[in-house]
Amino acid sequence: MKLLFDFLPIFLFFGTFKVAEGRREWAAQFASEHLGFLVNGGVVGASEAPVLLATVVVILATLAQVAWIIARGRKVDTMLWVSLALVTVFGGATIWFHNETFIKWKPSVLYWVMGLSFWLSQLVFRKNLLRALIGEQLTLPPGVWQRLNFMWVAFFAFMGLLNLYVAYSFSTDTWVNFKLFGGIGLMFAFTVAQGLYISRHVQDEAEAGQTPSA
Repeated sequence: MKLLFDFLPIFLFFGTFKVAEGRREWAAQFASEHLGFLVNGGVVGASEAPVLLATVVVILATLAQVAWIIARGRKVDTMLWVSLALVTVFGGATIWFHNETFIKWKPSVLYWVMGLSFWLSQLVFRKNLLRALIGEQLTLPPGVWQRLNFMWVAFFAFMGLLNLYVAYSFSTDTWVNFKLFGGIGLMFAFTVAQGLYISRHVQDEAEAGQTPSA
């Protein structure tokens, strides 16, 4: 359930874009009538309406996520605050300037912010961020924690570059598909690969801790 909650804005972005893409004229009219005050010039064109409507939806969905967590008396994760700030700034620029480039940059910037967090926490503060997040559930050698941490740094750096490659090399429709299926799929595959790597070292630790019977 938490995974679905975390990815809910992406699902809504995808769904809104696909619906509006299939009804561009209606989407442009709807956006101009109801969201014209948010757009420079007050008029939304048919070609840009799908992305603009999807961007509005993803901003509102992320705001709703934060509001829901606060209403339940829970702490909002730092990365969710960062995501909200980025989607508001980049999404707002996309809406105002009629330019989808801004919202296409948002995932890359978020990936790089997360990668920098993992990297700087280790390099500057001598704190393994991954260990701080899941260390209570796992017992691993310090060297393994460090390798895992930098694997995430490399993964986030790669994902940021890949997002921009798709955004600039293919159509917006292809980028939207990649944002949902490619991004989530690669994240899932990487997490599974890390799980397999971790399981080997957890097993090694358990075997090392066994005392030979007399």
